[in-house]
Amino acid sequence: MRDLKIPEQRHPEKARRPDNAQPKKPNWIRVKAPGGKAYAETHKIMRDNGLVTVCEEAGCPNVGECWSQGHATMMIMGEVCTRACTFCNIATGKPPEDLDAFEPGRVAHAVAKLGLNHVVITSVDRDDIEDGGAEHFAQTIRAVRHQSPSTTIEILTPDFIKCDASALEKVVEARPDVFNHNLETVPGLYPEVRPGARYFHSLRLLQRVKEMDPSMFTKSGIMVGLGEDSQSVRQVMDDMRAADIDFLTIGQYLQPTPKHHGIDRFVTPDEFAAYEKAAFGKGFLMVSATPLTRSSYHAGDDFARLRDARQKKLGQG
Repeated sequence: MRDLKIPEQRHPEKARRPDNAQPKKPNWIRVKAPGGKAYAETHKIMRDNGLVTVCEEAGCPNVGECWSQGHATMMIMGEVCTRACTFCNIATGKPPEDLDAFEPGRVAHAVAKLGLNHVVITSVDRDDIEDGGAEHFAQTIRAVRHQSPSTTIEILTPDFIKCDASALEKVVEARPDVFNHNLETVPGLYPEVRPGARYFHSLRLLQRVKEMDPSMFTKSGIMVGLGEDSQSVRQVMDDMRAADIDFLTIGQYLQPTPKHHGIDRFVTPDEFAAYEKAAFGKGFLMVSATPLTRSSYHAGDDFARLRDARQKKLGQG
């Protein structure tokens, strides 16, 4: 039986990789250790409902801040991913269980209990399932809508690369408010960073969402500090705009263990500010580009700004 708390068992495919040095974090990356009453209450709701969160599984640096505000990003379909991206801390391998038919209801109960105005729901990749878990996503969206009709729903999905086109249609037909799928990095780094995925497939996935429902907000993000250069990041911005993506996130890559992809460098706050300015100049409705930016960090506040930006744009059109 695997113990997913042990790094060697959490990432068996990385066990024989050479270690990469983990450089000391600069002062702009430092965060407070999680704790406090509100944090503990969020933790209890997650455990009482038997839920997994990407906040914990991916080792997010913002977990203390977000959970203290009652915000947690639900991760559905188990805690073992069928991909083996070299940047990610989520456990990898063959998932030991089938999908849990009661999970959508438990997610909906937790959302109601937390009183969330905006919820982010993500998942592991499940290449072992015919539709990649698309129907499970749709059921979870519907369950949250039923229990918390005023809550806006943001999903962060896999790429459904091995699935029929109908898989994506199932998710879009459930009408989440925001459809997010991260490109993660520049195309030139895909073979070493995201080997199980394809850059243009992911880009096309987001483009198809817009074609199916032009009113749905689309969102994508990349990490920097993996070895990309500024020009390649700006090219990704252009590719995203060509696919009509509304919202871009850019954050600093942080190396989970010595066996993961090494950090090329820490990108400075001034560089992030320049990326944000460039992205707004290219026409994104919303941009979040800071060292600690993550897909779901401040997602509720950002969604409100995203909606306002669209209304302002339509009013000026």
